[in-house]
Amino acid sequence: MLDISDKYSHTSSQIVTEDISDDDSPLLSCTSFQDMRSDHLLPDFRSPANACPPRKRYVSVRGKFMLAQMGAILWVMFSLWIALPWIISLADIFGWVLTVFAIGGMAIVPGYISGLILFSVMLDNRPKVLPAENYPSISILIAAYNEEGVISDTLHSIISQAYPGVLEIIVIDDGSKDDTAGMVRRLNDPRIRLIVQPKNGGKASALNTGLENATHAIIITIDADTYLYRDALQHIVGRYLNDPENTVAVAGAIAVRNSRASWVTRFQEWDYFHGIAVVKRVQSLYQGTLVAQGAFSLYERDVVRALGGWPPCVGEDIVLSWAMLKKGYRIGYAENAVVFTNVPETYNQLFLQRRRWARGMFEALRAHPDILLTRRISLQFVLINMLFPWLDITYLFFFIPGIIAAFFGIFLLAGPVTLFLIPLALVNNAIIYIVQRKMFRERGLKVRKNLRGFLIYIFFSQLMMAPASLAGYGSELFRLSKVWGTK
Repeated sequence: MLDISDKYSHTSSQIVTEDISDDDSPLLSCTSFQDMRSDHLLPDFRSPANACPPRKRYVSVRGKFMLAQMGAILWVMFSLWIALPWIISLADIFGWVLTVFAIGGMAIVPGYISGLILFSVMLDNRPKVLPAENYPSISILIAAYNEEGVISDTLHSIISQAYPGVLEIIVIDDGSKDDTAGMVRRLNDPRIRLIVQPKNGGKASALNTGLENATHAIIITIDADTYLYRDALQHIVGRYLNDPENTVAVAGAIAVRNSRASWVTRFQEWDYFHGIAVVKRVQSLYQGTLVAQGAFSLYERDVVRALGGWPPCVGEDIVLSWAMLKKGYRIGYAENAVVFTNVPETYNQLFLQRRRWARGMFEALRAHPDILLTRRISLQFVLINMLFPWLDITYLFFFIPGIIAAFFGIFLLAGPVTLFLIPLALVNNAIIYIVQRKMFRERGLKVRKNLRGFLIYIFFSQLMMAPASLAGYGSELFRLSKVWGTK
């Protein structure tokens, strides 16, 4: 078996040793893999016949970042040039401070973010994950609370994985009041260990219990209602083995399992497929995925232990991820390690979940404020996250009233910059769809028809998310009582 500690024990002369955030070379070159094999750092990933494919022209991470920035900034400048007379007329009525606040939050910054995502996705040509001869032993941690209806399916999806290494599955029953523990015991599989906590201590407490009992150097967290698609474990571990050596966590790809349960789940299917997935893809392109989500992510056990485990807060995965980034570690993203999870089926459940996510971001900033001083390309995404309250406020209190007024013939706020977001959004969504559909087809998956959910996602998702986000920001700002509240 591969000893994961060897990933850090030596450095080949041709392996990139500078800060990955400023990397101007391929993540791992063909010669780098050969040198690593000669030093016995990693097993022979490729046969001699295919050891060195012809090298293609390579654009560095920094080069892609600069190109995407140029494209986004040029788009914003063009929009401003077209809309300048309208902006000046607004300033004559409302003053420059309010005009800049409103137009910047509802049009300029969203246009820049959309442009950055568009050009980044177009430049993203991630290398294939090379298969390993030996895969490391892994410990899978599942925190479960009142999950008797889904835990069996989740465990069956893990057991049926054709993972080449040793599996240890630790289920932590966090004081469930139903028969969750009984459902686990009935499986009677020697790879499954059940730990029952007499009282409900929260997800972080359950995961830390699993962390203490994990035997292997690599741990993977999986939500109790998450179903692993074929070879998900092999893909997420493969991404970890192929990523730069300072990678200590890898986020998997989450898709919606119960998408036909309600209109709320229908639009969330597109949110996960289009929104969340592409944001992680872009962040990983620039060596800085911001969150290794608890639903399905890989971590190095000893790093998590050194950071104190999962903190007791509602956004424990976000806070832990930012602690890793602050230390200079890297979090990867395995876009083809697909799992399916159950999402909230009512708007009230969704509101509670997204409020928790928004609060978790501010918890992370409160816990790790010096991440803003960490010099790396991915710092931009942290800074963009800090702008979300502004964007949500201007969306709710300027953009929506402006659209309503436009229906009555008053086009004061629905101006040229706002209208320029429409073609950009259409192109953005088309390209994202093509990229995601390609990945799905490679994994033997099909994008199901869901036009109603797509239309709700495009036109109304932010209207439903923004109030929940503002509630989350406010609850952390005023230190209100913390409630898990995902379902």
